[in-house]
Amino acid sequence: MTPIASQRYVDDAADLIHLSDELRETLSIPQRELTVQVPLTLDDGTHRILQGYRVQHNRARGPYKGGIRYHSDVDLAETRSLAGLMTWKTALVDIPFGGAKGGVRVDSTVLSDTELERLTRRFTEALGAAIGVYRDIPAPDVNTDARVMAWIMDEFASRDSYSPAVVTGKPVELGGAPGRESATGRGAVDVLEAHLNAHDSCLSDVTVAIQGFGNVGSWMARTLDERGARVVAVTDVSGGMYNPSGLHVAALLAHTRSGGLLAAFDGHGDHIANHEFVGLEADVLAPAALGQVIGTENAHEVKASIVLEGANDPTSPEADDILSDRDIVVIPDILANAGGVTGSYFEWTQNIQQFQWTEDRFNDELQGRLSRAYEKTLATAHEHGVSLRRGAFALGVQRVASAITLRGHR
Repeated sequence: MTPIASQRYVDDAADLIHLSDELRETLSIPQRELTVQVPLTLDDGTHRILQGYRVQHNRARGPYKGGIRYHSDVDLAETRSLAGLMTWKTALVDIPFGGAKGGVRVDSTVLSDTELERLTRRFTEALGAAIGVYRDIPAPDVNTDARVMAWIMDEFASRDSYSPAVVTGKPVELGGAPGRESATGRGAVDVLEAHLNAHDSCLSDVTVAIQGFGNVGSWMARTLDERGARVVAVTDVSGGMYNPSGLHVAALLAHTRSGGLLAAFDGHGDHIANHEFVGLEADVLAPAALGQVIGTENAHEVKASIVLEGANDPTSPEADDILSDRDIVVIPDILANAGGVTGSYFEWTQNIQQFQWTEDRFNDELQGRLSRAYEKTLATAHEHGVSLRRGAFALGVQRVASAITLRGHR
């Protein structure tokens, strides 16, 4: 989420719950910001000095929690905003974490596997004691994955001890949780189902169009299909497929697992360009890839009655106002994609207990916690007469503010 958008929603929430000036100031300033040098030796023997960041926003409710991303656009302002967003997200789903975010400014797509590993180990070394099982627990984010988390865990162990709970999103073989990979996409469907149930409807009543067919979008499609919803459109970077009668999700998954792009899929349906996604005929529009997909230029084109934000920041604040004026319900990213951090909490607790849940238990716990989070968000929105997004931020900010007050911080 952009810093401006994030601050706007936090300010709105502070006004709604009548937050004191002292608490507003406390919540607006990260508790710690690290900017570090990350030396990297490339395979050809040349050296580069990269810039790395870790912003620890707030830990009133528990250890700092948030992803690490490798991207050429990473900077301190973005990292600071995303760290704050994690604080509100963990509070919203009521898990005992605070918020953090980190990253390295680098185009990781041009790095070899050995360069990527060296980068990860040097960044972990630079962070030093800033991360730890009960201090700050990183997770995958943009251009990082389970393998990167394994390297962080191993590097941390080289100066401390075997501590799988220092990161989440690890390979299952190294303490990762069965179910964590699918948690963000599956969790988005859990939230949508809770919303539909609260309004006397169900998944089998709706059609869904999904933008993005990576980890989040593909698991959304698979879960929706399993639960009886009709997936009518999916897209990736190359374009997509649309069929108002429903797509063959299993065939699409098989095609993409083999490395194929959707534009090259030869199946029942019409090929569409990415710019057509927003205006598709569907009950639910689910942007699950890119940020800023819905803006003032196309918010009037939305035909869906529900926007399910699987991606971070897919709707600009101005577009959000337009959708609200049109009575289109937006299930906000802070809630819709919170399955990932909720799944990370489950993984962390299992690591600490040295006990692994079954995947069925993981999924059941995920659905229960996200359903309760939706119900609390809906109740808060109704209490204040605001949208789900503003209700979600109000609930998250209130919980953090209460924790700060109870701990005696001023």
